Amino acid sequence: MAGFTVAIVGRPNVGKSTLFNRLLEQRKAIVDDIAGVTRDRQYGIADWNGKTFNVIDTGGFVARSEDVFEREIRKQVHIAMDEADLIIFVCDTTTGITHQDEEMADVLRRSKKPVLLAVNKVDNHERSIYATEFYSLGFDHTFQLSCISGSGTGELLDEVVTHIKDEGTVEAVDKEGNPLPKFAIIGQPNAGKSTLLNALINQERTIVSDIAGTTRDTIHTHYKLFGKEFMLIDTAGIRKKKNVHEDLEFYSVIRAIRAMDEADVCMLLIDASVGITAQDVSIFSLAERKGKGIVVLVNKWDLVENKETNTARDFEKMLKERFSPFTDVPVIFICATEKTRIFQGMEKALEVYENRNRRILTSVLNEIMLKEIDRYPPPFSRGHSVKIKFVQQVPTAVPSFAFFANFPDGVKEPYKNFLENKLRTHFNFSGVPMRIFIRKK
Repeated sequence: MAGFTVAIVGRPNVGKSTLFNRLLEQRKAIVDDIAGVTRDRQYGIADWNGKTFNVIDTGGFVARSEDVFEREIRKQVHIAMDEADLIIFVCDTTTGITHQDEEMADVLRRSKKPVLLAVNKVDNHERSIYATEFYSLGFDHTFQLSCISGSGTGELLDEVVTHIKDEGTVEAVDKEGNPLPKFAIIGQPNAGKSTLLNALINQERTIVSDIAGTTRDTIHTHYKLFGKEFMLIDTAGIRKKKNVHEDLEFYSVIRAIRAMDEADVCMLLIDASVGITAQDVSIFSLAERKGKGIVVLVNKWDLVENKETNTARDFEKMLKERFSPFTDVPVIFICATEKTRIFQGMEKALEVYENRNRRILTSVLNEIMLKEIDRYPPPFSRGHSVKIKFVQQVPTAVPSFAFFANFPDGVKEPYKNFLENKLRTHFNFSGVPMRIFIRKK
């Protein structure tokens, strides 16, 4: 199942971003500016009662006039209704129901998506009484909460997770019955995702044009050529709209998030003629946090002028600086229109898929890693000598390793980075994020 997605909507200054950060349990979610009118489109991953879901904060607008302002808000509500599985509609008890709240409620009531009404800033008994007027908006599920203190958010989250169904997906399998690797082509609008898909399958499967976002839906293609077999997911799926470039950005983010949830490996397409942008870095870091394999394909390399011997090397170095600290990712320079090195890109994605599924024998792990730890032991912690005596791989989809120590809290982030680097040195985990756990022996 593609990941469950929750969109937070509401007019500005009702506390959407505070709720967003509260759901993600952090002061500031991993956020980057995304091009477009709104500068605070944010997205992240929330976890409640063992269920994980994507959260998107649709943000407020800097409006030039009241008319533009209302039109833009309506547009975002429509996008949220189209793309999200559930919508949280945030209002503010201190202002009461405004004209904009009523307009938005009217649009949401006509939607077939479940809507939860969150009345914010209810932090005393008097405000709780004022909040009852919001029941007149006619939503079945209304919650009174204070996003700043967190009161009421637990009940809201309890309701959110009841909508997440554990649907079994029908896996595509090869003739031996093994699930086929799933590769998602992700990246910004107009980076060449559809062109790459068409070049790989030798047919015009998706409409290719210079208008960003011509494809409507994510497209799954069964690829079987040259002895290679896998599923390709094209995320160019962004609805074509007139003069709404900023909405295309929002669509591309939701589409990429959904495709990532389905994929084993994400092929991040970067437009060489534009260079790497903040949104490219955002999409990369999200794929990393979701534990997906990553291959970076630098497309339109033929359009880069005045190339010299080291141009590609310098470009790759610059990319990895932007992606740090996770830099162990393959970078391939391609031209989708000319089919230059695109099959090399696929072979690299298959390699990364193998790396993500790599399991290391416990005996081999201990033999190699304990020697490295003896050579460079963990620093003393509060006068205690920290000793790591055993390591094993944890059976999870993302390569994860548990190191057992006498004082687990004494092993800090720099030493975890050292352990990860040594694992990468001895075993091939190129293109794959890794999780390191320190446990009590």
